[in-house]
Amino acid sequence: MKTGLIITGGRIDPAFAGDFLREVKADCVVSVDGGLEATRALGLTPHAIVGDFDTVRKERLEEYRKNPEILWDVHRPEKDETDTELAINTAIKMGCERLLILGATGGRLDHELSNIHLLKLCLDRQVEAFLYDAWNKVYLLAEGKVFRRGETYGTYVSFIPLTEKVKGITLTGFKYPLTDKDIVVGTEAGLCVSNEVAEAEASIRFDSGILICVESRD
Repeated sequence: MKTGLIITGGRIDPAFAGDFLREVKADCVVSVDGGLEATRALGLTPHAIVGDFDTVRKERLEEYRKNPEILWDVHRPEKDETDTELAINTAIKMGCERLLILGATGGRLDHELSNIHLLKLCLDRQVEAFLYDAWNKVYLLAEGKVFRRGETYGTYVSFIPLTEKVKGITLTGFKYPLTDKDIVVGTEAGLCVSNEVAEAEASIRFDSGILICVESRD
């Protein structure tokens, strides 16, 4: 499975990013607009650079333009897609079936919410996609999943409905179990927030809908 690393223009903790990159292997790197600064700081050479380049210094652009092997996807600021969406499309066109996205959280809330919803774009195209920061790993679930104690991103696991309703949620092996429960956006969503893996394995299953899964640590 070809893995793509997308570095967006949001906030990226350098220490976290350095540790993260020592633990993962990406086959290609797509850098987004202001994310070029973090890309350079991390010692990476992008395979593709995407954006309208309204948040990156001109000298940084000129530095990378000297490399003829980099693919450029340049857009006008007045466009329908966000830079992150364009980067996802570029990575998929490059054959990536799994995306690790840094810098998509922790900044402007409108961008963060938009980036979470972009995970649905990936899901529809059968591409695994994850948003990472120093505290969270965010992804979507359209089917059940098994979690193993000690292997989650942090102590806490939360499930939040993306679709209006998620039916028949059953949680086993968690600190707070649940049996065949429907949750609706805006009501009782707290039932599935800040849970913890209590046994060697914990699992979630549900009948229909899509969940945002957040593995997090303090």
